[in-house]
Amino acid sequence: MGTFNGKQLQDAKNQFSKLVQKARHDGPQIVALRGERTAVVLSAHDYDALRAGRPTLVDDLLGGPAWDVGVSRSASNTRCMPAFNVSNRRKYGFLF
Repeated sequence: MGTFNGKQLQDAKNQFSKLVQKARHDGPQIVALRGERTAVVLSAHDYDALRAGRPTLVDDLLGGPAWDVGVSRSASNTRCMPAFNVSNRRKYGFLF
């Protein structure tokens, strides 16, 4: 993993296209902020390789446990009920 010539964030911003080219040809580039490693710039190829085989959020959500049939029927048959007695709406200050 290369360091962008030990450059700080300001230098990386000023030479962004050069930083991207170095990431494409030399591998991931580290950018520092106040001397501390802060960010890594990757080429699209390196990023794709990093993400390969990892599930997406959609995969995680769809791959969850199956719903119990009784629970799903119960949930679909319930009606929305008001949280309070609608006939008392004036009492609580609701004028609709």
